[in-house]
Amino acid sequence: MHAPALLPPRTPSQTPEKKGWDPRRSGSEAGPYRTRAPRSGWWPEGGDGAGLAETPKGAPGSPHQILAPECLRASGKMAARGLGRSLGRLLGSLSWRSGQPVRPLRGVSAPAAAAAQPGSYQTQIAQAAREPAAFWGQLARDMLVWDIPYHTVWDCDFSSGKIGWFLGGQLNVSVNCLDQHVRKSPESVALIWERDEPGTEVRITYRELLETTCRLANTLKRHGIRRGDRVAIYMPVSPLAVAAMLACARVGAVHTVVFAGFSAESLAGRINDAKCKVVITFNQGLRGGRVVELKKIVDEAVKHCPTIQHVLVAHRTDNKVHMGRLDIPLEQEMAKEDTVCAPESMSSEDMLFLLYTSGSTGTPKGLVHTQAGYLLYAAVTHRLVFDYRPGDVFGCVADIGWITGHSYVVYGPLCNGATTVLFESTPVYPDAGRYWETVQRLKINQFYGAPTAVRLLLKYGDSWVKKYDRSSLRTLGSVGEPINYEAWEWLHKVVGDCRCTLVDTWWQTETGGICIAPRPSEEGAEILPGMAMRPFYGIVPILMDEKGNVVEGGDVSGALCLSQAWPGMARTIYGDHQRFLEAYFKPYPGYYFTGDGAYRTKGGYYQITGRMDDVINISGHRLGTAEIEDSMASHPAVAETAVIGYPHDIKGEAAFAFIVLKDNAGDPDLVVKEVRSAVANKIAKYAVPDQILVVKRLPKTRSGKVMRRLLRKIITGRVQDLGDTTTLEDPHVIMEILKVYQKYKDKQTAAQ
Repeated sequence: MHAPALLPPRTPSQTPEKKGWDPRRSGSEAGPYRTRAPRSGWWPEGGDGAGLAETPKGAPGSPHQILAPECLRASGKMAARGLGRSLGRLLGSLSWRSGQPVRPLRGVSAPAAAAAQPGSYQTQIAQAAREPAAFWGQLARDMLVWDIPYHTVWDCDFSSGKIGWFLGGQLNVSVNCLDQHVRKSPESVALIWERDEPGTEVRITYRELLETTCRLANTLKRHGIRRGDRVAIYMPVSPLAVAAMLACARVGAVHTVVFAGFSAESLAGRINDAKCKVVITFNQGLRGGRVVELKKIVDEAVKHCPTIQHVLVAHRTDNKVHMGRLDIPLEQEMAKEDTVCAPESMSSEDMLFLLYTSGSTGTPKGLVHTQAGYLLYAAVTHRLVFDYRPGDVFGCVADIGWITGHSYVVYGPLCNGATTVLFESTPVYPDAGRYWETVQRLKINQFYGAPTAVRLLLKYGDSWVKKYDRSSLRTLGSVGEPINYEAWEWLHKVVGDCRCTLVDTWWQTETGGICIAPRPSEEGAEILPGMAMRPFYGIVPILMDEKGNVVEGGDVSGALCLSQAWPGMARTIYGDHQRFLEAYFKPYPGYYFTGDGAYRTKGGYYQITGRMDDVINISGHRLGTAEIEDSMASHPAVAETAVIGYPHDIKGEAAFAFIVLKDNAGDPDLVVKEVRSAVANKIAKYAVPDQILVVKRLPKTRSGKVMRRLLRKIITGRVQDLGDTTTLEDPHVIMEILKVYQKYKDKQTAAQ
């Protein structure tokens, strides 16, 4: 038997050989579950193809409809029709579908709703907020393949932290991401793996991905994994990592992807918190031309993980690694397995995955996302925010170890039947043209990345961008942190040639998908630089003041809260629901607290000002660090900035700024002087940082986020208590900054 199709090739010449597709080997035999006997309410195989089969009279959920086998062939068309040209008609018709009383709308003023024209974005937003059951119920019926229909669209109460969507329904996420597309177009490309080695992409069809997912799923079952068990995935971006996620979904196991840059200690902590039974990893990883010893890290971690029963080891390189008593060669085991695996029928609110994020206390939080609601929200936002169209090549360069990779590399695109790019490398390997050469070669239509990467590439100039043909690009996206004006302008003008839609997206691990973005909107509506702007359908933002009162009107700032539940949101923190309630629902009772501050313009647009814990109170003036950073970054010689607050005897708190200069920036002292002036002019004199330190680089995680807490500890003299630094791209940056800071202090002392 041949090795699975998605096993990582060692050289470009060893890409998987495609076999003819046999529908009997697809992993599904009738409707969405062809390996099973048809359930009541389904058209029998060979039926005459009515588009929808109603549930038996009197059955739970009978008001809802369930996709029949013949409908599966057109389900992609249905979704496109419901969300493409006819989106306005679909959403505009919801008022009579629901049969439920109209809810009072919190967060949207009555005049604004009344002024909206029928079918307009404002009308659709109002309808989604007033009638969430009708809105999301229709989308769930049109976009997802159900095994058993749901009887209740939503049951949510923020005052108690209760969140439930599509109750009573059952489905399988892997069927929605694979089987339905294999039925229609088995040889369509699902994944393009842009490997670390430049120019060596590997294309994987939906048929190949389904077969490999089934082989891996059967391997998990053979080694004791059952419904509800937790599986840790410690792998870089690769087709096999995607198959591992989908294999867990197929058998009903819960995956927790741990970013393949975390230390053994961090990995062990996550494994133990989730009580994982199996770890899936590679012998080694490759990133930026460097070898990462993944297996050695796993070996060290599992010494402290009593629940681990097996370590499944695949091979990214030809190098041999030590194989112990827990270790199983994954390729060999998968080669023994069948390419058919019957999918588990999962309840809508069963766990799909855990994803750990850093908490303010330093203890990682295992956020729980569930099946149907998360998948629907990821798919809808992917389609509408990025203007995804069938046949597009979607390029999100995030790692699968983060929520962006889950939602917009894997689940959202695959549910929509898209071709999604897996980017294994870095933006500057082998040179600063890597992103744009990839765009040209793969003909990417949507490009979604982090502002920190944009600011990094800014330092290298425009020539690396203009060297390559980017005419395939239609949408550019920014994710992870607020994007400053200069980076936005560069992305829009240089990368996008002023012709691409640029969406600055705001969302979180907790939200599951994009919540605020410039699109969707009215056709041709304005997009303002560096601003997320418009809430997505069903998202109702609220600004709160320090006393817990709702801030009304425009040209105002406050704590960003959301007043209504949406399907993609996290349900709890694994094993600690009380912590979930205290973090997100207790600060402002009755609302979900995002932890971010925001500014609402007179026109009602939202701009994220940064984390509330990144807000500095200078002599009674509250300032978001992002606002100061944006002002400094407007200087043409400044590449990157990071601002943190520190104790001040007189002001209470003062700002300390770290700046990275572009090459050939000139006299650093002159630049610092001009930066101070820029902040004073753009914000106010009180906003000018007391201290500005020029450094070569900032401490960043491998996903590109600046670790401001480390900068804060450096300047407050707490370098012996840096905490967890395993997420740093390069730990040596700490010593570099310490040396520069010490010289800075010595110079200040000598001047006194």
